[in-house]
Amino acid sequence: MGIEQGFSDFFYAAPDGLSLHARIYGEANSGHWPVVCLPGLTRSCRDFHELALYLSTQARRKVVAFDYRGRGRSAYDDDIGHYNIGIEAGDILAGLAALSIEEAAFIGTSRGGLIIHVLGAMRPAVLKAIVFNDIGPVIEPQGLAHIRSYLDPLPRPKTYAEVVRGLRSTHGPDFPALNDADWERMASALYRETEEGFLPDFDPKVVDTLTGLDPRRPLPDLWPQFDALAAVPMLVIRGANSKLLSAETLEQMRTRHADIETITVDGQGHAPFLETGNLPGRIAGFFERAERRDWREVTLEN
Repeated sequence: MGIEQGFSDFFYAAPDGLSLHARIYGEANSGHWPVVCLPGLTRSCRDFHELALYLSTQARRKVVAFDYRGRGRSAYDDDIGHYNIGIEAGDILAGLAALSIEEAAFIGTSRGGLIIHVLGAMRPAVLKAIVFNDIGPVIEPQGLAHIRSYLDPLPRPKTYAEVVRGLRSTHGPDFPALNDADWERMASALYRETEEGFLPDFDPKVVDTLTGLDPRRPLPDLWPQFDALAAVPMLVIRGANSKLLSAETLEQMRTRHADIETITVDGQGHAPFLETGNLPGRIAGFFERAERRDWREVTLEN
């Protein structure tokens, strides 16, 4: 794959030297904030392909979608302890530095949203606008346990049709709104074909980081980190059937942040497909409003 598919591949070195990968869409686009896309726990940059094409062609933005270490085309790490959001946030900053990106709008799905919270503590100036996709400062333990349940043991389907059937069987109850094309895109984003059949495109050790999870115990929250993002325009998207981001947490986010928009996506769970329905246009519109307001504020200050 490459530029003929609407993107180019970009490889760079993590602070510890590990080879990491990102896709760049609309590389020649300028004049607007670039968009940085951060995927979920075991997901890759491929999750954002359709949305990135839209933002790079229709909204004329440069889009960078990252693969974390151990996912997609990034190298696997021998040390399981390095699969944590602190190190992964540092990897993202290294990638932005390699691309000479000093500020951007960010989209974080699930784990990607947690990394954005960390980036707000490490480098707040880099965050110009934020889209949280089905993630907030409170993670419901049963939602994380649900993710653990379908990742272990990892399925190894022999055919592409088996991949699609398996995903529909596992996730169908939470995603009744999806059509055949949606499930096929999910399959192509999650799996890679090998001589052993189709394998999930991530290091199996990533799943081991969830070992010991007790769904009866609440997880540490990130409200202090969330509150530190008070000056950053924010859009929060929640799947109506989500087990990870509760409606109560979404409402509390709304009350604690003065510049927040929210969308609840009917017929989808964790996490909504950002290329479906009118979500691409609403995300593009949110970024446009945030950037226009920022430009006016800077102009008034000067």
